[in-house]
Amino acid sequence: METGGGGEGAGDICCLSYNQDCTSLAIGMRSGYKLYSLSNVERLDLVHESWEVKDVYIVERLFSSSLVVVVSHAKPRQMNVLHFKKGTEICNYNYSGNILSIRLNRQRLIVCLEESIYIHNIKDMKLLKTLLDTPRNPHGLCALSINHSNSFLAYPGSSSSGEVSVYDANCLKCECTIPAHDSPLAAIAFNSTGTKLASASEKGTVIRVFSIPEGQKLYEFRRGMKRYVSISSLVFSMDSQFLCASSNTETVHIFKLEHLPDRPEENATWTGYVGKMFMAASNYLPAQVSDMMNQDRAFATVRLNFSGQKNACTLVTIQKLPRLLVTSASGHLYVYNLDPQDGGECVLIKKHSLLGSAKSETDGDSDAESPVPVTYAATVARPSSAPPTSTMTGYSEDVGALRGEIIPEHELAVGPICLDDEKEFPPVSIKKP
Repeated sequence: METGGGGEGAGDICCLSYNQDCTSLAIGMRSGYKLYSLSNVERLDLVHESWEVKDVYIVERLFSSSLVVVVSHAKPRQMNVLHFKKGTEICNYNYSGNILSIRLNRQRLIVCLEESIYIHNIKDMKLLKTLLDTPRNPHGLCALSINHSNSFLAYPGSSSSGEVSVYDANCLKCECTIPAHDSPLAAIAFNSTGTKLASASEKGTVIRVFSIPEGQKLYEFRRGMKRYVSISSLVFSMDSQFLCASSNTETVHIFKLEHLPDRPEENATWTGYVGKMFMAASNYLPAQVSDMMNQDRAFATVRLNFSGQKNACTLVTIQKLPRLLVTSASGHLYVYNLDPQDGGECVLIKKHSLLGSAKSETDGDSDAESPVPVTYAATVARPSSAPPTSTMTGYSEDVGALRGEIIPEHELAVGPICLDDEKEFPPVSIKKP
């Protein structure tokens, strides 16, 4: 049984991330890391906490399995793959530079450095491909489709513009390049099936959605016009009907992905006539103004009681109702109800504390703390269930070179490493040394 690290505070949080189907929340702290279940509105259940690794700035859980990937500031070039229920390390890898982000699905594990990306087979952790000399990516921005049948990987195709490179991580080939924005990218996210990709630039005013793998623009949404913002979270709902964006401002925007039907009967009315003339006039206006007139506005919004700090949001179904979850860098999880029919202002129904004991709060505004770096979790998936078994060779690797350190035989004598869901993490064969 591990003991607590003690002395937790808002400044203790280094990162926040949701798992692939947003049924679990992970927080990395200076004192260790914690995993919470997100299955109930009224309570926040602590699944696991560890104080062995300090200064955790990346923690990613594979669906609801026992596999978790951890990176610490003490060893920023080392990725540790852990079985948290058994308290054992499955393997660790070392890279040529600092690890900036990690993405997982049932087939692939992606490690993103500033100017390179490593693609591993998650079944045996073999390095399959290294994308070298990628455009400078100081924030480790990348997205991986959690649909393992395609495993599309998206990352910046340019450091000076908002170009998106889409790579097929299953077939290990370039899929397409999308000129998404004029300014450099700030956020990208796939929907649960890997058939849509959302993007936002550093300006943060316009969010676009593209078809994958064709790269055709499907939707364009305007987050705001008054000021540029820093988008910290961009995520689809699991059914791909909604897209949520949060930033360093106090407003969270939810857009509905639907094409409004044509209404020719309105042309005979005064409103229809004015609208028709207005749109016709847009053909003679500058392209930027014309585009602005054709952009859709938010379907629903949330007004947070804090701003100026990063946060992570997601859209989930909890207890059969659609919810918006917003996790703040100051250590709170806010649960809102979302009206899927009429939208409008979402209603706050619960506030939970992530620090100390996992208890909920009903009042108190402690979110005006100084900003803390937060990871961005951008992918969602349809939940699956079942209980896995998996075996894996544990080894270290320096940029792809295997080096000893096999999991001790006594670990395997009692059977394969058991995770929570064999559908989430397929069994793999043990490699003999």
